[in-house]
Amino acid sequence: MAERLIVLAASSVLAGAVLAQPLADPTRPPREGPAELRHSALAPSRLQSVLISASRSVAVIDGRPIQVGERVGDATLVSIEPLEVVLQRGVARERLTLLPSAVEKRPVKQ
Repeated sequence: MAERLIVLAASSVLAGAVLAQPLADPTRPPREGPAELRHSALAPSRLQSVLISASRSVAVIDGRPIQVGERVGDATLVSIEPLEVVLQRGVARERLTLLPSAVEKRPVKQ
């Protein structure tokens, strides 16, 4: 009788473990690869920062530092300005800006 109780207890513990679902960790980052793989060819590139010094200029696009002449997906970075960069895809050019176009510039009242 004691052996049956031990077998029954062990099987119920094992059955519970088999049917249990793993808990998702809400603080775990999503399973994604590098920035190049996350953004498809259809997704627009995003300009995140521009760094300009006397010796070099760097744009941070989709999380990667890019210099003039380097590639961003299927485009080539052709110019870096303080608030925007220009990418060239074949004959088409695409302008990425740091500030959204919805921002309206108005003179400050003094």
